[in-house]
Amino acid sequence: MPTESPAFKIRNASFPLFVLHVQTAQMETFTQQMRAHVAQAPEFFAGAPVALALDGDALPDFADLAAFMREIGLPLVGLVGGSPAQRDAARAAGLGLLPEKPARARAARAQPADGEQTTPAVEPAASPDQAEAAIGDDARTPAAQPVAEVGETPAAVGLGPRGALVIDKPVRAGQRIHAEGCDLVVLAIVNAGAELIADGDIHVYAPLRGRALAGARGNTAARIYAQAMEAELVAIAGYYLVFEQGVPQEARGKPAQVYLDGERVSLSPLRPLR
Repeated sequence: MPTESPAFKIRNASFPLFVLHVQTAQMETFTQQMRAHVAQAPEFFAGAPVALALDGDALPDFADLAAFMREIGLPLVGLVGGSPAQRDAARAAGLGLLPEKPARARAARAQPADGEQTTPAVEPAASPDQAEAAIGDDARTPAAQPVAEVGETPAAVGLGPRGALVIDKPVRAGQRIHAEGCDLVVLAIVNAGAELIADGDIHVYAPLRGRALAGARGNTAARIYAQAMEAELVAIAGYYLVFEQGVPQEARGKPAQVYLDGERVSLSPLRPLR
């Protein structure tokens, strides 16, 4: 009798997602502001999975909230943390339950034998809702091989010596490049309609005409650098800036950096040192 082929496989995976911190119990105010927020950059947020984090003991109607989020194109996948009552209500509405501080699998560091040198094992990237993570060499080292998503994989993708994903071919419209757990370095043009995502910094040594999101896992210290700033949208740790009328004249087509100043995304030209 022939053996039946498995119908499915379950594998561990790590994907970036937005964590939406709800800071009001007034759902009418929340929905109005969310609609306006998403309307500023509908293509950027389209289909992005969202985890919900609640302030205080508010107990919203999770089923209605999930329906609203689907309506605006941000599917609600689960609840981060929360009180027992909130988690019970979220579970009843069919949402997943995520820990407030996800456990990080820590690699064991073996003790070297006498005279033997060992390389420390790499820890996985931080959780999606981690805020203000330090950007040092360790934080920029990826837990797994970064991937290029959507469209064809660029012709040259590799890891640089400091743990950066390096792209040396143009990024075309419709392509999305995600540098998971590290910086992203692009040595060629990023065309309009392309999207760059990095858990660390983004460096583009060519015109940046698409969208760029740095600090995708909540790293508020991340920055975006471009040799010629012509972006459609830039974002740092979920805070974004849309250039509906084009990049401001003082930075348009020039070397520039993007960084987070409090909760405001700032753009400033890079001037050579004299």
